[in-house]
Amino acid sequence: MVFHKEFQTAGKEPGLQVWRVEKMDLKPVLKQLHGNFFTGDCYVLLYTTAAPSYYIHMWLGSESSQDEKGAAAIFTTQLDDFLGGDPVQFREVQNNESLTFLGYFKSGIKYKQGGVASGFQHVVTNDMNVKRLLHIKGRRAIRATEVDMSWSSFNRGDCFIIDLGKDIFQWCGSECNRFERLKASQVAIDVRDNERNGRATLLMIEEGGEPQAVIDALGTKPNIPAGSPDDESVDRSNQKKGALYMISDAAGSMKASVVAQTSPFKQEMLSPSECYILDNGVDSKIFIWKGPSANTAERNAAMKAAEQFIKEKKYPRHTQVQVLPGGGETTLFKQFFCNWKDKDQTTGPGQAYSLGRIAKVVQVPFDSSGLHTNKTMAAQHGMVDDGSGKVQVWRVEDGDQVPVDPSSYGQFYGGDCYLVLYSYRLGGREQHIIYTWQGLKCTQDELAASAFLTVRLDDSMGGSPVQVRVTQGQEPAHLMSLFKGKPMVIHLGGTSRKGGQSRVGSTRLFHIRQSSTRATRAVEVEPSAAFLNTNDVFVLKSPNTVFLWRGVGATEEELAAAQYVTSFLGGGSATEVSEGKEPAGFWSALGGKKEYQTSRSLQKMVKPPRLFGCSNKTGRLIAEEVPGDFNQSDLATDDVMLLDTWDQIFLWIGNEANEVERTGSAKIAKDYVDSDPSGRRGIAITTIKQGMEPPTFTGWFQAWDPKLWETDPLERIRARF
Repeated sequence: MVFHKEFQTAGKEPGLQVWRVEKMDLKPVLKQLHGNFFTGDCYVLLYTTAAPSYYIHMWLGSESSQDEKGAAAIFTTQLDDFLGGDPVQFREVQNNESLTFLGYFKSGIKYKQGGVASGFQHVVTNDMNVKRLLHIKGRRAIRATEVDMSWSSFNRGDCFIIDLGKDIFQWCGSECNRFERLKASQVAIDVRDNERNGRATLLMIEEGGEPQAVIDALGTKPNIPAGSPDDESVDRSNQKKGALYMISDAAGSMKASVVAQTSPFKQEMLSPSECYILDNGVDSKIFIWKGPSANTAERNAAMKAAEQFIKEKKYPRHTQVQVLPGGGETTLFKQFFCNWKDKDQTTGPGQAYSLGRIAKVVQVPFDSSGLHTNKTMAAQHGMVDDGSGKVQVWRVEDGDQVPVDPSSYGQFYGGDCYLVLYSYRLGGREQHIIYTWQGLKCTQDELAASAFLTVRLDDSMGGSPVQVRVTQGQEPAHLMSLFKGKPMVIHLGGTSRKGGQSRVGSTRLFHIRQSSTRATRAVEVEPSAAFLNTNDVFVLKSPNTVFLWRGVGATEEELAAAQYVTSFLGGGSATEVSEGKEPAGFWSALGGKKEYQTSRSLQKMVKPPRLFGCSNKTGRLIAEEVPGDFNQSDLATDDVMLLDTWDQIFLWIGNEANEVERTGSAKIAKDYVDSDPSGRRGIAITTIKQGMEPPTFTGWFQAWDPKLWETDPLERIRARF
């Protein structure tokens, strides 16, 4: 295959490369002009990570010609071939770009009118005779679109940039809010620094306070209309629905046959010698998966197959397409599978690499002595300190909280709810966490009572505690560490049954497992051999004997925890039994031998964290994802933010968030988990208030600054004007 000379430098070092299609040829775009796109053109972008993994994006302007789109497709296929067929490919349509793409341009994307055909070039100008108007839209993904230079383009709800060459004015409508002004300022600074080489003056002006220069450029100002709500009216409830098709003869007369009608799918459905379409058209996304041993003609025709599929299904033209080679799947694709396991999930001891924008999330082994210094570890393992503070526990009984005897701290009943108040000192201040623990078998009334009692306790402490709602089995590591080295024990049953404490069975089986943070839990399960697991330790108490069963993959710590369990169960000293050497009495106590989990568990994959903003600024409460690598300044102080770190969810409440956002975001968090196509359920949801962030949260942000909000972010960015 013939390769374009531009490919000589492609993917040689990490970072972004951008080319524009010019008269059926490829021309590089200067680095400081990345993020500027002419609406009459097509572009090819390559993002290379340190790993290296490759992402190719074909961007199609809304005014570009069929010929240019065709040329862009050919160059994309050639570049994919040149890089050995390993890149993930994206088809991007103006105004509907993927989050991956938007993440490359943190200060926003600028759409310019015109294109190659009409003689428009990508140049850094000191030419001060520019006159243009940019309309800024978006709170997370910022888009600046060039519109007609006239008052008729304005509205009161948005920010506009009036670019007059040597003077750049940021005009703020009377209805636009602080966070939007902040984002618009980033675009204005970007224009000055990158397009004018820093040689222009920036001024922020308010609607009604326009200087003479602006009136001269735009004429007499008429009445400006109100802002229109963003067109985010898509029903997001179905964005996680997918269907899976196998493609045959993609290079010829393509046929797609159904493999599964709805997600979640199983990874085994993908055969390495075939190509597949994952249809998420309801959310305007299509994925093509290329099996590693599929034939070359099929693999090369993948993008063409996607376009044909979009036509057949009558999906909108702007549907996003991702083409994924086996082994290079994106998080977005993997979330449709309930059992996705990456090949070589761990490379080397305790390190998991995940492909994607966050090229690598290094697993930090847990060590409680380093908690105060190692924020990343604190965050990955959910620990605010080493658990040496003060603990108080109450059980919810008949709608009230009843103190639990300290000698049985760490023992919970699955039919109940509990409040655990933890107090510790950090930076000279007393800090509090309220854990609301909800057993899997508790009643609706108890759930409601536990929520009410949590609020009551929080109010009585001036609203400063961090509140964590915990579902049985999903306990955060920190809660597990509060019981002074003892395992957390969860009994079947509970008090709230009519007639008080439920009866204990004559035969009981406890499952003992240690988590990645070395915290151990012992959970009572039904006494049946089907519950055994080769990775763990079990304690079996029958009317006349106690067995301690040790699986092949069990740890010493699990064994020690099991000994603690036998001590409070009574029934004399335990008989130790090794897996594979069980006496007949062991199986008969469990009601006979049955099949159980015998495969060694894979080390936990660290998934890249995701950040969403929950905002009703558009009139409806919606959650939208922050593109790219997020940082602390992406936390909008007038919104509620949702941080998903895979095994827990944080709701961060900005000080200026309104009532609808504060009350509605908990439902968004619950719906977000319940609609997860991978089938995650019952994850701990932690609510945190701005300024009260524990290290379990801040550790997900690089270089967290506790003083960031002491100065107004708007004032800070204005200082750069």
